[in-house]
Amino acid sequence: MRDIAGPDDAPTVVLLHGWTATADINWFTCYRALGERYRVIAFDHRGHGSGIRSRRTFRLEDCADDVAAVTEALGVDTFVPVGYSMGGPIAQLTWRRHRDRVDGLVLCATTPYFAGKRPERLSFVGLTGLATLARFTPSQARDWITDQVYLQRKSASWGDWATEQVANHDWKTILQAGKAIGEFSSSDWVGEIDVPTSVVVTMDDPVVPLRRQAKLFDWIPDAEAFRVEGGHDAVVSNSKRFVPQLLRAVDSVVVRTRR
Repeated sequence: MRDIAGPDDAPTVVLLHGWTATADINWFTCYRALGERYRVIAFDHRGHGSGIRSRRTFRLEDCADDVAAVTEALGVDTFVPVGYSMGGPIAQLTWRRHRDRVDGLVLCATTPYFAGKRPERLSFVGLTGLATLARFTPSQARDWITDQVYLQRKSASWGDWATEQVANHDWKTILQAGKAIGEFSSSDWVGEIDVPTSVVVTMDDPVVPLRRQAKLFDWIPDAEAFRVEGGHDAVVSNSKRFVPQLLRAVDSVVVRTRR
């Protein structure tokens, strides 16, 4: 895990990464800038990278409880979850399950639900289902998922390093996580979120459509939107635009918590 101290008495942000990524793959472009203003905590989710291995079926709720447990172990009373893609549902669930610990939320490239109508839901599950990958070896499954979902723009400077990161995944759990994402919906309760919230919208996102991201802004009371031109991997592929907007989004939440 990462624990960047930041300035004395700085608020704490907890960075929650996306599906098939790791904390470092998802957030390496953001650590330095965030660490200049905040205490920054980041760790790999269950089954991802060096994250927890468990015989239990992957649940986003357990990931939310992990956020609370890690911060408690580090002596952090309250914090701001910053969720990217799959990390968005984990952040929302962290608020729902541990409301007294969450000061605010920053939700990036994410949505209240990833699959809506039944055919779309089945398609999403099919993308990550065992039927799709049964004919692959673990290494082939790794390459297929990472190429399809997250590392579409591997570069010579970080492609090999990123591949080494995902080589540590527990691929059975990764598949379960994909199914859990497809089944997630906060539509019935997201409007109850009562902490300052910022939504970082990736405007050209083929994975999480703009209309879905906009629903977070529409449905969460008094949420503020911060737009980034870029696709689902904008945090890496367009970091020069993404990181300043992320900082603005976090700053906005922190300022509003102090009112």
